[in-house]
Amino acid sequence: MKNIVILISGGGSNMAAIVKTAQREDWAARYGARVAAVISNKASAAGLVFAREQGIPTHTLDHKTFASREAFDAALAQLIAPFDLPGQPALVVLAGFMRILTPGFTGQFQGRLLNIHPSLLPAFAGLHTHQRAIEAGCQVAGVTVHQVTAELDHGPILAQAVVPVLVGDTAEVLAARVLTQEHLIYPRAIARWLQNN
Repeated sequence: MKNIVILISGGGSNMAAIVKTAQREDWAARYGARVAAVISNKASAAGLVFAREQGIPTHTLDHKTFASREAFDAALAQLIAPFDLPGQPALVVLAGFMRILTPGFTGQFQGRLLNIHPSLLPAFAGLHTHQRAIEAGCQVAGVTVHQVTAELDHGPILAQAVVPVLVGDTAEVLAARVLTQEHLIYPRAIARWLQNN
């Protein structure tokens, strides 16, 4: 069984969409895969409650207790290690995980570390994507699922969805419109990755 480990920092709505899709489409039977754990860098992350309600093991690793980003990432890799089986390496999915990962971590999980970013990459890497799209006068915005590399928001693109930017949109309104697409394309992109790997 291929283990999927999901990393979150907050509400976990993308994680919940992935878990619900995995259940509905029976990824265990179809792909030999299961969501094996949810890990957060914040004990207060609401998504942990949902994961526990689904019977998924959860773990918290507070990044503030580590002296460096490298030390945190090493401890995070150790938490993932039990799910990283010989011949069945774990798929690590970032779903609103608000930490920039070190090259050592991204290298360790290269090719099986996925992220979702709320813009049409390569446009608007980093933060405040919706406000930046509005200020740039974009007529469309969107979301990208990509493989994670050492360079922030620049890995190979696996899926994208486009939404219109409407007159009068605020960053919050646009973010909500984009989020509906995130919940659709992230599970699809993961399913496609599982099918091909």
